[in-house]
Amino acid sequence: QAQLVESGGGSVQPGESLRLSCAASKYYYMGWFHQAPGKEREGVAAMTTGGGVSYYADSVKGRFTISQDKATNTLFLQMSSLKPEDTGTYYCAATSRPFLIKDILRPQSFDVWGQGTQVTVSS
Repeated sequence: QAQLVESGGGSVQPGESLRLSCAASKYYYMGWFHQAPGKEREGVAAMTTGGGVSYYADSVKGRFTISQDKATNTLFLQMSSLKPEDTGTYYCAATSRPFLIKDILRPQSFDVWGQGTQVTVSS
């Protein structure tokens, strides 16, 4: 049974926005990962849930914002100015095991995953 449950995906036109949500338990680190069709999964945004420090892939800086609601243990990804290359499956991930912070956007740093939610950006 998945411990992380994503929601909020959908189909939008370029330039539009979407907000993804991830219902979770408490973890020290959480993130969002993107897998485009035929490509490897890659990190787009992650954060330390205690200190609230966030990290972003260069491709989404200024367009995506990761945030959390500590009261409900919910992680969000606000995606704006969406581009066709943002199309794919978005996965929420979490972990409480230690790793080097420089690796926070690497899928290998996380050990709990949601089932993914589909985002399609097309005109």
